Amino acid sequence: MTAVLFDFSGTLFRVEPTESWLRAVLEEAGLTLGDGELGRAARALEEAGALPGGANPSQLPEELADLWAVRDSSAELHRAAYTALSRQVTLPDPALHDALYDRHMTPAAWAPYPDAAEVLSTLRGRGIGVGVVSNIGWDLRPVFRAHGLDPYVDAYVLSYEHGVQKPDPRLFATACAALGAEPEDVVMVGDNRHADGGAAALGCGVHFVDHLPVAERPDALRPVLDRVPRKDRARKD
Repeated sequence: MTAVLFDFSGTLFRVEPTESWLRAVLEEAGLTLGDGELGRAARALEEAGALPGGANPSQLPEELADLWAVRDSSAELHRAAYTALSRQVTLPDPALHDALYDRHMTPAAWAPYPDAAEVLSTLRGRGIGVGVVSNIGWDLRPVFRAHGLDPYVDAYVLSYEHGVQKPDPRLFATACAALGAEPEDVVMVGDNRHADGGAAALGCGVHFVDHLPVAERPDALRPVLDRVPRKDRARKD
């Protein structure tokens, strides 16, 4: 293997819990809800699927089905889809729906999995190219920079910047080309068997991890290191 591609949410990073997400936005707005009311609102938002990177909608409204299917193909569609889901839940101020969306794009809303830095830095030390391939509607590079992982990433291939969503092989092909790697020499690591598994159609190997809370998944990325050579190609930075 000469390169490894990683998904973002649920693979290298995990978004904060829905209640923490809501509480942070309320505090920023100078608003408060009682514990019971806060918990009920957070559960409703989670059921609606309003937190990007969180749970999918338990029941997607029919009128949002078309938008949901293409939400990761542009920044505008991504915001429209998730704020529409959020607006199914009554909050103290209508402006909170956009504020919630804005909050999820901040580095504070994300935590890297415990083994992410170790695995990425080890790949860098072995001369293996690293790419991040994500279905997303915003620039995640500041999240990587804030958490110290950006130095280990050679290429970011984000769906909204290319108008193409996983599992479309074209997105994986773009990442392979950016890393100068042939697909058969690349492993795609992700948590979604449908979206991330699309790399197999291009000839890439695939490795799946479970989308679990950070505290419950300490070392699921480490097996990736068993699939790549131990520094038979030194990287020249």
